[in-house]
Amino acid sequence: MSSFSRREFIQRAAVASGAALASSRLPAAQGLGSLHVAPFRFDVTPPMGHSLCGGWIKPVSAVDDPLEAIGFVLLGCGAPIVVCVVDWTGILNEAHVAWRTALAEAAGTTPDRVTVHTVHQHNAPLVCFDAERMLHAQADLPRVFDRDFHRRCLDAGRAAVVAALRAPRAITAVAHGSARVENVASNRRVARNPAGRVTQMRGSSNRDAALSALPEGLIDPYLRTVAFYDRGEKVVACHYYTTHPMSYYGDGRVSSDFCGLARKRRQQDEPNCRHLYFTGCSGNIAAGKYNDGSPEARVRLTERIYRGIVASESTLRPEVLTRCEWRTAEIQPEPNPALGVGALQELMQKPKDAVVLRMRPAFKLASIQRYERRVPFVLSALHLNDATLLHLPAEPFVEYQLRAQAAHPGRVVATAAYGDCGPWYVPTRSEFPSGGYEVDYAFFSPGAEDLLSGAIDRLLA
Repeated sequence: MSSFSRREFIQRAAVASGAALASSRLPAAQGLGSLHVAPFRFDVTPPMGHSLCGGWIKPVSAVDDPLEAIGFVLLGCGAPIVVCVVDWTGILNEAHVAWRTALAEAAGTTPDRVTVHTVHQHNAPLVCFDAERMLHAQADLPRVFDRDFHRRCLDAGRAAVVAALRAPRAITAVAHGSARVENVASNRRVARNPAGRVTQMRGSSNRDAALSALPEGLIDPYLRTVAFYDRGEKVVACHYYTTHPMSYYGDGRVSSDFCGLARKRRQQDEPNCRHLYFTGCSGNIAAGKYNDGSPEARVRLTERIYRGIVASESTLRPEVLTRCEWRTAEIQPEPNPALGVGALQELMQKPKDAVVLRMRPAFKLASIQRYERRVPFVLSALHLNDATLLHLPAEPFVEYQLRAQAAHPGRVVATAAYGDCGPWYVPTRSEFPSGGYEVDYAFFSPGAEDLLSGAIDRLLA
């Protein structure tokens, strides 16, 4: 097992990103008394043959639509702030530090003022340096990702940020809106026995009529938008909705899927405004009640998300920006005690087992090793008047975001999950006894609920 320290962990991530941890170079715009924004975007489409979803589904055989990383640099609210969202399955552990470090260096800020999220489409890359190192030792297993491709993406990200900072836009107002989205999200954990144990997961797609007939379950039905304006012109719009964003996957055809396709359609409507889409706390939420996994269903789901974006934006009412504040909090939950290091190492080395069963243990081991290095997870919040952009790691259950909203009824809380995806699922403590797929792949202990909820409270206080 690797034994390098927390400092070495961060230094190695910085080397992988090609960036230093600190930079004295600041953009000229930092000294401005007013707020400015510099939107950026760059291509992150994997090449032919590249692994998808970490390597246990069919690799890239075609590209139906390209994948993008989209973001903005906010200037004038202290040191620069970078917000970025990527059309990938996940960016984990060291790799996530590498992304934040690379974008921070390009923006002239520090990694704690950078948040990077993934939308979590599955016909897309998943990147974890530790898992790749461990699995590369098993010659018969697929690669988790290609390091040269990943390095090129970070290079493109740095270049995109530097280019964007040459022409920032003034921000004079901010607005928030929301709209209800019908017949997309549903809870994955509604099939239970009399004792409350989950018997079946109603996943992203479903053709079981009995599962489809079950209630929608606990969801957050609202799509939220927070937008920046320059003298009446909308220049950046951030959209937030809570569901796993897959209609179908595993066929090797790269796609941003229905949430990404809806965002791209809206981008075509408004080419002068940069549109970003974030996935909320969707650990137990997917489209399974309303999706049979067909191409036709992808079209229907895309239309429903697109209509939700348009409806949410129709409620935007720009207001002069009077408050801008960035806050961070760190957590370091203990690993799930059900994860045994020796057993996980043995699972990777069983050539007769299915590829997926041999590869997933490496991601669990990576989570344990990170804890041993004492490298925390960084949460953040950007407060803009009475709206807050809340940035969380992993795949938390929807209860976390619903609690945050209920605790602050006078504030709009737009939640972006799928930041550092190292922990995989984060159920609530009460759901661990109910079992199910999400609990089996929860790398934090049940006590993580207290730490995560406490950090959210501090960020929103």
